[in-house]
Amino acid sequence: MAEAPAAEKTQRPIVPFLKLPATGNPYLQGSRCKKCGATYLGARMACSKCFSTDAMDDVQLSDKGELHVFSIVHQSAPGVPTPYIAAIVDLPEGVSVRCNIQGVEPDPKNLKFGMPVQMVTEKIRTDREGNDVIAFSFKPI
Repeated sequence: MAEAPAAEKTQRPIVPFLKLPATGNPYLQGSRCKKCGATYLGARMACSKCFSTDAMDDVQLSDKGELHVFSIVHQSAPGVPTPYIAAIVDLPEGVSVRCNIQGVEPDPKNLKFGMPVQMVTEKIRTDREGNDVIAFSFKPI
């Protein structure tokens, strides 16, 4: 009996709104209401601003934003290295995204509200099928 061909290994985003195109840079995808223009992170079925249930437009969100708020985490789940910086970043489209801040020591003196940041991606693990799992975070620019 012949063996089934091995499945091709690939990169998989950790969240569905992180897009990893074959060409070009990774980006966060949002939804924009066709009626009122409100923009949201990820796919949406309805607009919470105007309550429209019409289909929304997919939009590529900016990879740059500003640090809105942060917390330095010193205790976490087993296997998660600490300390790290958990944050909310505001994007120019009016969307806020929860993320980690990389590339800076986790000390309040190194962080400023409104600080410009840029999205970066990295492999965080390999899944059971051998695919690379890719996550996003932001770093100061």
